[in-house]
Amino acid sequence: MANNSELFICLIVISSIVFLYIVNRSVLNTELVQNPPEDFSWIIHGVRNILGYATLFLPGYLVLRYVQKTNYINKSGRGVMGALIRTCFGEEDTLPVATNSRTPLQERTLLQDGVLLLFYFFGLQLSYLLWGVLQEKIMTQAYESSNKDIGYFKDSQFLVFVNRILAFLVSASILLCKRQPRHKCPLYKYVFCSFSNIMSSWCQYEALKYVSFPHQVLAKASKTIPVMIMGRFMSKTKYEYYEYVTAVILSVGMLIFMIDTGNDRSNSTVTTFAGVILLVSYIVFDSFTSNWQGSLFKKYEMKPIQMMCFVNFFSSIFTAVSLLQQGGFLNSLTFMLKFPTFSIDIIILSLCGTCGQLFIYNTVSTFGPLMFVIISTIRQGFSVLLSCIIYHHNVSLFGAIGLILVFLSIFLRIYCSYRIKSQKQLHQSTSTLKNQMK
Repeated sequence: MANNSELFICLIVISSIVFLYIVNRSVLNTELVQNPPEDFSWIIHGVRNILGYATLFLPGYLVLRYVQKTNYINKSGRGVMGALIRTCFGEEDTLPVATNSRTPLQERTLLQDGVLLLFYFFGLQLSYLLWGVLQEKIMTQAYESSNKDIGYFKDSQFLVFVNRILAFLVSASILLCKRQPRHKCPLYKYVFCSFSNIMSSWCQYEALKYVSFPHQVLAKASKTIPVMIMGRFMSKTKYEYYEYVTAVILSVGMLIFMIDTGNDRSNSTVTTFAGVILLVSYIVFDSFTSNWQGSLFKKYEMKPIQMMCFVNFFSSIFTAVSLLQQGGFLNSLTFMLKFPTFSIDIIILSLCGTCGQLFIYNTVSTFGPLMFVIISTIRQGFSVLLSCIIYHHNVSLFGAIGLILVFLSIFLRIYCSYRIKSQKQLHQSTSTLKNQMK
């Protein structure tokens, strides 16, 4: 019985992959895809990417449905196929609940905390400031070859692949070198946040073709607004008054900056629409990624480095398959050989992104999310200023006021959140003390 099931699973995988490959080749060979209108090329590129990802999505979904319907996991043997299916789709209900078996760490002094915090602060600033500058350069600036030929790099998906494969290799190396708690999460659950992660990154890179980097950074800073709206109406989340006030201040500042600051890309309505759609898509995908990862952390209690490894593993596979089907590897490698400066930029970009992820995980685990938000906010401000200086984005006095309002609202939100938490802790301590005295 198990052998018949395994043969059927293999048939599902092979037939669905062949079918989707034929569909993809048919779509890729059409005139619209080969020569897309310039104003709407981002839509065509996005559809091509998603068709490539579907080559893995559809077989995985069909196998998951078959495994759940036939209860294959409980019937499978001890062979390679059975072990693979259990790892990918099995809910490890029989595993013991994770316990904190780590030896207690020696308490650090104030000086040691200060030195460590400074190290993480400057590590994050250096990693992501350089990452932001290189990101804008790669997607917007011309490269010159030794023959004086000029070229612009267009394939955002290749950048995502290089970033993800390096992050996977680094995190996998850490997992191999350092003992970790037993991993209990079914691998297929990483696929959802992996897909949203690469889509958010693709939208982020692609948006730089239509909007300036300062506009993109401020759009990222305004992610709290859609999150609040969705939380209020979908999950009935209640927010403090200061959260509404800071959201309004942030919106006003963002509006002032967007209206007053000239966008260097293009003044056409189509281009502006493309930039807005891509930025909104980035916010939606990025919000889903963080929420899904948060639910996995809560349910399966994996380490951040384990999450980093498996998410980047699936992201690398998705982007690699899509690039192979589109011929993106050949085009990008040809561009790298023709423009050596681009090769250096993309390697440094990937190193900065990987180092930044490691600094993020260590900052959050050591000093908490509040400290990371403060450091990240400072970094966003520096990123805008650095971009304006290096790439000569015009920011008038009125635009600068809007910029100040945006980051003032973020810092005000952090401060109010900290004060309220401190008051609640003080109130709880006072109540406990009174109860003990009775």
